[in-house]
Amino acid sequence: MTIDSSKHSNNFEVDWGSIQPGRVQRFERAVDTQGVADRLDRLAAVAVTGLGRMYERERRSFPQTVRGFRSDTGPDIRPEGDSLRYAAIAALGIGLLPIAQQRQILNGDDARGLTALVIERALRVEDLGAVALAAWAAAEVGHHFAEDLFLHIDRRISSSHPIDVVECSWALTAAVSASRLAKLDDLTRKIERRLSAAQGPGGLFPHVLSPLPQKGVRSHVGCFADQVYPIQALARLHLLTGNPAALERADACAERIVALQGKQGQWWWHYDARSDAVVERFPVYSVHQHAMAPMALLDLAEAGGANHSAAIARGLGWIDNHPEALADLVSERLGVIWRKVGRREPRKLARGLAATLTSRRPGSTLPLLDRLLPPGPIDYECRPYELGWLLYAWSGTGALSAISGADSRA
Repeated sequence: MTIDSSKHSNNFEVDWGSIQPGRVQRFERAVDTQGVADRLDRLAAVAVTGLGRMYERERRSFPQTVRGFRSDTGPDIRPEGDSLRYAAIAALGIGLLPIAQQRQILNGDDARGLTALVIERALRVEDLGAVALAAWAAAEVGHHFAEDLFLHIDRRISSSHPIDVVECSWALTAAVSASRLAKLDDLTRKIERRLSAAQGPGGLFPHVLSPLPQKGVRSHVGCFADQVYPIQALARLHLLTGNPAALERADACAERIVALQGKQGQWWWHYDARSDAVVERFPVYSVHQHAMAPMALLDLAEAGGANHSAAIARGLGWIDNHPEALADLVSERLGVIWRKVGRREPRKLARGLAATLTSRRPGSTLPLLDRLLPPGPIDYECRPYELGWLLYAWSGTGALSAISGADSRA
């Protein structure tokens, strides 16, 4: 199956002023750098084009990914798979666009209609991440309290089974967002306690939350997503409740990932939740640079935490000026931001070696790693959630409006 590019215009434009009257402009003033808004305009237009091309009208959903390939007429993309999680994230991002643009992307539908389908599908799955994202989208895009989804979340959080930090964080953000629609104080406290209990002494989070000690060479490792989603969730919890401990935890995690950021703005991939060091730097994912770090760190600042605008700006800069590879990561014509810059290596060899070494000797590094397994290859793949988070990170007026429900365009 290939994407029919004739059904979608490649000339989308995004007017930040009509979408939101503050976040991009506030950020540009904070970093005192000309051209930031223009760069974000360009990336947002790519996201709108890409989501329009990725949207599968027959299924009214989004694929797992699109991959670049060479056709007879030049480079193009083809979809693979289907993802309920990514449909929910796309709905969150698209829901902040003007209604006419939503319908342009979604073939006449809007983000609220997409969210209704996401909720319907989420009621039939056991995937906690998909359920949490659907509940989050229901609250913010659909202005709807998805009670059955929160009952599922409550059962999973209350169980003794291990759950991922990312899923727990999404569940907390969903509960915070839905708190204006229903009384969720007990559930919110329950999720926050389980998440906070796993935070390492220097502020970083592992990958899995479990009541029992985790074994294995990767049990100490948390990825970048395991840091940014807790920052966002805990910052929003503080904004909702005034809980000072939540803000302190979010600040501690943010401070550490910013301290570890690469010289060219790279947000590294894997961290040691015990020693608060980088385990493995590559791949560098584009979504971390343009969407996930800004989304979490801007929410943190708006909740009263530290302002890391300079680090966000460095991360954005990497998209256009990445020293590891010569080729561009952004294709305006195709509507994609290519997924990552990795290493020249057999499958995840560096990650395995680094995890094994640091499990025995925290803080250790592999000498000559960059010479033996040099960074450089670009992964010519783009996933809908990456573009959805880009719009969500920059199109809203901020965390407070997300919690209050004042910013939805659906």
